[in-house]
Amino acid sequence: MSEKCMLSSRFLLYLVTISMFLLILSSVFLLEFSNSSIIPRSVFKLILVNSTSFYFKPNGRSEQPAPPLIPSGDTQIRAKRPVRSGELACQVDNSSMEIRSLGNHRKMVCDATQALLRVYMYDLPPEFHFGLLGWKGRENQTWPNVNNPDQIPPYPGGLNLQHSIEYWLTLDLLLSHAPNVVGPCSAVRVKNSSEADVIFVPFFSSLSYNRHSKLHGKEKVNINKMLQNKLVKFLRVREEWKRLGGKDHIVIAHHPNSMLDARNKLSSAMFVLADFGRYPAEIANLGKDIIAPYKHLARTIPNGESAPFDKRPILAYFQGAIYRKDGGIIRQELYYLLKDENDIHFTFGNIQGNGIKSAGKGMASSKFCLNIAGDTPSSNRLFDAIASHCVPVIISDQIELPFEDVLDYSQFCLFVRASDAIEKGFLLNLLRGIKQEKWTRMWEKLKDIAHHFEYQYPSKDGDAVDMIWEAVSRKMSSLRFQVHRRNRYTRSQF
Repeated sequence: MSEKCMLSSRFLLYLVTISMFLLILSSVFLLEFSNSSIIPRSVFKLILVNSTSFYFKPNGRSEQPAPPLIPSGDTQIRAKRPVRSGELACQVDNSSMEIRSLGNHRKMVCDATQALLRVYMYDLPPEFHFGLLGWKGRENQTWPNVNNPDQIPPYPGGLNLQHSIEYWLTLDLLLSHAPNVVGPCSAVRVKNSSEADVIFVPFFSSLSYNRHSKLHGKEKVNINKMLQNKLVKFLRVREEWKRLGGKDHIVIAHHPNSMLDARNKLSSAMFVLADFGRYPAEIANLGKDIIAPYKHLARTIPNGESAPFDKRPILAYFQGAIYRKDGGIIRQELYYLLKDENDIHFTFGNIQGNGIKSAGKGMASSKFCLNIAGDTPSSNRLFDAIASHCVPVIISDQIELPFEDVLDYSQFCLFVRASDAIEKGFLLNLLRGIKQEKWTRMWEKLKDIAHHFEYQYPSKDGDAVDMIWEAVSRKMSSLRFQVHRRNRYTRSQF
């Protein structure tokens, strides 16, 4: 009798133990996949250990430490995603919404709730954007298929390419709904303008100017001017424009002569520009607008191929138009000061023939590259120098630089006032006085930050497209601050 009792007790103990284990395990899984959990995430991490996968939140996002809002001296710039009203603050991966679970990979379109910016893009007819590239879609088709890069119309090369910013930003917004292409998902296109942080105007204004600003045949108004007039009429009647008077609209006008007819009428919008050289302050200024880098034409030098100090025989390099007007007259003065120096390359050049390849090779063989003001304060030459890891020497007193609120250019560029540069012997003594150790520090920094000035499709984390969206986000933060302050004492209508 006693033996039977003992067997019965053991059986009961085993049964209770197994039941408790199954109960705990089922509770853990139920809580893990519910939207709200009373168990700390750290406990789940300890329980759900899997050596073949990462730990993921219920919404499929990997849990990672929050990046800093503004880095201090770091080259990897990543703004913190905003906390939406009524939403949890979720950190976004640096690549895309890629869910990894138990070794399986699945790509999804970008999640608007976790994006840095929610962007509403007008479905303007193709004549304003890809139609300018000769693209013709099917009937009622507004956009090319971005899932297949082979079907995306290429942007024309040469000098056209340096102002192609609107092309890359438009592609990036279309990319956010392409499930088969991975991108940073910093800016996500939304279909409802009431959900958007900003409104994007997809007008390829630089290409319109470059290709259609002259009259052809019996035209009385050139295509470029006609498109600008149509754009102004379209925007002025939109509820999205009326809401804030266009202040939350992004208009790309990177070529200094683009949007000449419309810029006054659309001046409340946020312009993306190369510089402010041809704009009065009441139309364009740092308070509301963004300076974007040119797309460089010289080949990007991989870090492993970048020549160090003693492998760059040329002290300083400049090749381009020498005789310019207005502020560019300094080029002529510097030419006569430097042209006879054996270790200085200062010659006339253009993109014809082998011009771009030759300039890229020369920059990659030079310690310093001169970026001198021309007809406008900026030029593509600065970004060619960065891509070549040639320390830029900026001689342009009125220049504005891309992303300068988060990048310290003094770490990888030299700045020389125009009045000092044309003083005999000043520039030569300055450059020859810089020792290898200091130059190497700047060269190493150049290699670290060069990717911030790359335009590409698909865009990548921290490249030029991504950096522009982050700059837009910082501007919009300031705009929201102003709007909220104005709303303090707004009388409500009851």
